[in-house]
Amino acid sequence: MAEPLLEVRNLSVTFHTARGPVEAVRNVSWQVAPGEVLAILGESGSGKSVSASAVMDLIDCPPGEITSGEIIYRGRDLLKMSAAERRDINGKRIAMIFQDPLSHLNPVYTVGWQIEEALTTHGTPQDKARVETIALLDKVGIPNPEASARKYPHQFSGGQRQRLMIAMALALRPDVLIADEPTTALDVTVQAQILALLEQLQHETGMALLIITHDLGVVAEIADRVVVMNAGEIVEQGTAAEVYANPQHAYTKRLIGAAPGKGAIHDDPPTTEPILLLQNVCKKYGEFEALKGCSFELCEGETLAIVGESGSGKSTTARVLLRLEEPTSGRAMYHGRDLFALSPRELFELRRDIQMVFQDPTQSLNPRMTVYQIISEAWAIHPEILPKARWRDRVAELLGQVGLKPEHAHRYPHQFSGGQRQRIAIARALALEPRVIVCDEAVSALDVQVQAQVIELLDKLKDEFGLSYIFIAHDLPVVRDFADRVIVMQKGQIVEQGPVREIFENPRETYTQNLLAASLDPDPEVQARRRAERLSKEVA
Repeated sequence: MAEPLLEVRNLSVTFHTARGPVEAVRNVSWQVAPGEVLAILGESGSGKSVSASAVMDLIDCPPGEITSGEIIYRGRDLLKMSAAERRDINGKRIAMIFQDPLSHLNPVYTVGWQIEEALTTHGTPQDKARVETIALLDKVGIPNPEASARKYPHQFSGGQRQRLMIAMALALRPDVLIADEPTTALDVTVQAQILALLEQLQHETGMALLIITHDLGVVAEIADRVVVMNAGEIVEQGTAAEVYANPQHAYTKRLIGAAPGKGAIHDDPPTTEPILLLQNVCKKYGEFEALKGCSFELCEGETLAIVGESGSGKSTTARVLLRLEEPTSGRAMYHGRDLFALSPRELFELRRDIQMVFQDPTQSLNPRMTVYQIISEAWAIHPEILPKARWRDRVAELLGQVGLKPEHAHRYPHQFSGGQRQRIAIARALALEPRVIVCDEAVSALDVQVQAQVIELLDKLKDEFGLSYIFIAHDLPVVRDFADRVIVMQKGQIVEQGPVREIFENPRETYTQNLLAASLDPDPEVQARRRAERLSKEVA
């Protein structure tokens, strides 16, 4: 193995809180060599991002404190350098791209100005910085780079914003690039493009690449070696193929066992009567057609998945169905009544039947309300459901049904993990005793184990309450395990639909085939075969 370019030795990080010290990282050691891809794998709270933040000097001290260890870059300990020396290395020699580019790109400056700033801060003359910025935008695949440089972050798609972050990180040609969950919320095709771009840029520059992820598919696609972290400690490490094929630690085995896409396919979709029927639904925003004549049905007790890239119309379909946005034309028949023709009062009465669980519970749960207030609010709005004397007992029941405890009712959303917050959002939806629940990317940002738990919960609740789901997702392995039928959308149109087995094993449309081909398998051997097939097609 080549001499390490960056090495972390026995690193420990403690956060001092009102409830006492929390050891976020304990005696962690790893190293990455030039031209190598090292993945740090683990769930939220495992300590993987904290160790990377220590490398970049991004830990707030206090309340954080690096209690032991060394971070060796080219033979020097970063932790013993002055602030000025660290600033000279950060961005220039060691760069980082973050999970949510919209939070890390300044909304009031053009993207060109922000990339130029990274260059000029480290001594590049202004005129040269401008030329290099255009070249970088072109390199990472941003269309019409000169015009794009004058745009603001909100004018780009999620995948494009991630490309902008990569351009900014690569501006100074760093030796080490740290990518913290760079593809978590992206569609499968965009994810594949971003990983291919990182791989291509690494081959061109010879930089070391450190990927922080909870996605086994990302590890299988791009990593040479993997470090598995749990509860602040490294529990296992080795080559990606070795760790997947022969995991030694119980935690790694659970992580691999929770990976979606390996379970049984639902072979017998419900044959019940349709309870919801969309007929030729269109939605226009000015001249832009977001939905173009969409028609489908949802049967009682069925899980209907809607898949497709960003901009395909998946979420627009959900918003129109719930009348969060008004359709341009078409009908939505629910038990024989057209949802689009209902008066405000009729719609209010019917809203309890069709509920929604959103992608980000942090934004959909009111931070100023306790869990009890969030769930019981439904009964304040629809008092006919439950008398007030029974609210407290029913909240406790609902929390139990979604795998939480009655004492959680008095906490606030920020006091829970992402998976727990999503369970609270599901409990809130169940409070109205709905017949249909629309899940809009409800598990896309969750760790694989938490994701598996939420999917298992949704499946159990469907049987228990006779629910029907419209499950909007870009994670195809989850769809394969959970759904009964699948609708594939592209550019506002339904291009294919059918039972899960038919769509996954015998897709008719090229778009569906490409979508499935871009989906990552957690097995490195499978991904290696797919890469070889892609290369042979490109050569041919």
